[in-house]
Amino acid sequence: MALAFPPNKLWLPEDLDALPDDGNRYEVIDGELLVTPAPSFDHQDVALALIARLSPYVRRHALGRAIIAPADVQLDRRARVQPDVFVAVDEARKRPRRSADVRHLRLAVEVVSPSSARSDRGKKRRLYQRWRADEYWIVDVDARLVERWRPEDERPEVVSGAIEWRPEPAPESLRIDLDALFAEALDE
Repeated sequence: MALAFPPNKLWLPEDLDALPDDGNRYEVIDGELLVTPAPSFDHQDVALALIARLSPYVRRHALGRAIIAPADVQLDRRARVQPDVFVAVDEARKRPRRSADVRHLRLAVEVVSPSSARSDRGKKRRLYQRWRADEYWIVDVDARLVERWRPEDERPEVVSGAIEWRPEPAPESLRIDLDALFAEALDE
């Protein structure tokens, strides 16, 4: 049975707490409810391959916590989202213990799918830029590339082949071979 949502309702992040755990992802951005179906297996495999590369680097350099969805991020009263993969820090720029402790995103990643492409490239991009996330990556599995956004960007940097990430205060970059990541995740 499909849920009927009130027309013209201004949604708040706390309204999400009353929605059912039905396999959909419910997010709110500036009063609008975003509903996305459960992701495909390929989507999840790409997200898992990415977190497997990010997590050891983040731990080694004490950059916060690398997390995979579902996990809420709410940095203001107007929005609550669940990035597919993200690296977060708490108020002391340390590893947050729980969702409520997240104060900044070093990295937010959305693995784009047909049902999420429009919001990932529009509403979510603008939200992560408003929140001043150090970087926002849109991973396009079909095109085998990453669109990298920073807070002041008007256009993305389009990256294929390999991507390097070096958040402060890491002494070295993390290099992710995108071709290998996609090949591994998609059994190619």
